[in-house]
Amino acid sequence: MSTPADLHFWFDPVCPFAWMTSKWVRRVAAQRDVAVEWRLISLRLLNRHVDYAAQFPPDYEAGHTAGLRLLRVAARARAEHGPAVLDRLYAAMGEHVFESEQATDREHRGTREFVAPILVAAGLPADLADALDDPAWDAEIQAETDEALRLSGKDVGTPILQFDPPDGPAFFGPVISRLPGDAEAIELWDHVVALARFPGFAELKRSLREQPQLPSFGVHPGEVGIQEDWHGGSRRQHR
Repeated sequence: MSTPADLHFWFDPVCPFAWMTSKWVRRVAAQRDVAVEWRLISLRLLNRHVDYAAQFPPDYEAGHTAGLRLLRVAARARAEHGPAVLDRLYAAMGEHVFESEQATDREHRGTREFVAPILVAAGLPADLADALDDPAWDAEIQAETDEALRLSGKDVGTPILQFDPPDGPAFFGPVISRLPGDAEAIELWDHVVALARFPGFAELKRSLREQPQLPSFGVHPGEVGIQEDWHGGSRRQHR
């Protein structure tokens, strides 16, 4: 399944921070000779033992479940059309989930109605939507999720990036709320890679995050999203 790449990028299609980081990575790849292999990680499977009602805001379980359903489509698309297909499929998913000001119900993101235009945009067959309801793909997604956690540790979220795979270091993040311009994107990349390659580097973290500059959040370029405290890796309630 693996292809030669400079970066392995694990994504869940319903994670806004993974999407923002992927936009930054694509901006870097357009300027540098960086080959990215997109991989699958499920927030729903990662949190399978969590009491959502007690620890997460409303609709998170529905959102993460929709993400798992979209990942089933991605897993089948990869199996039938090759690993490179995830590049355009994830791009199409992110556009439909995050780049519209029209709010979409989180549960709706895992439906055939929602997936149909995504497959059209990615140039893929409509019957891939059958995978939404097929849990046979979950073992593959779980294995890929487990691989990401094996490389980065368990107290992480999405995205997870591995530099210089298959033996290079993997980290959660960087988590960014704003998309840097071309020059800033390269500068940030160089700093992140330098940290990743430094022997013994483990973590640089703050739990305060701005809402990302994405139309789905009502935050536009040049605006600053409301700052929230994602203690424990999310906006968990800990009731």
